[in-house]
Amino acid sequence: MSTLAIPETLSVILERKSVRTYTGQPVGEEHIKWILQAAMAAPAAVHKFPWKFIVIRDSEMLHYLAGGLPFAKMLAEAGTAIVVCVVPQEAFAGKTELAVIAGACASQNILLAAEALGLGAVWTALYPDPELMQFVRTELDIPDTVIPLNIIPVGYPSGKDKATAKYDAANIHWEEW
Repeated sequence: MSTLAIPETLSVILERKSVRTYTGQPVGEEHIKWILQAAMAAPAAVHKFPWKFIVIRDSEMLHYLAGGLPFAKMLAEAGTAIVVCVVPQEAFAGKTELAVIAGACASQNILLAAEALGLGAVWTALYPDPELMQFVRTELDIPDTVIPLNIIPVGYPSGKDKATAKYDAANIHWEEW
């Protein structure tokens, strides 16, 4: 692309990858707190922050969730998971769409913070699948007024997953469509 020096922040963004294989090494509480601080630094409409986070570190629960979520089998080896939830009533004008967007922004920050800390993470969607959301709601006792958006396994990567270049100039329109 360019010969410009890439600032560290852009390096983290460009090196972020979906990590699906982990060492099983536990993630320290300080790392999780940094990740959640980054999550809560995300933008949200009119400074209304509808997000809630459930941190799961219990091995039995991680294995159980992995067994019930077809796209989150890696939970069993990650060591930690963060369930990103939103409360539509706490979003601007009580709008579900704005709550979901805010939760998505927080989720992206989780993924970037994990990368910056040398950890791996991957977004595994729950929303908008009613069956996946209900499974997680039931197992984690999440009220019906709360939307579980995704569950993000967080752990030490095995090194198998690599970042790929996704830049495609064909997706850019300058000045007009």
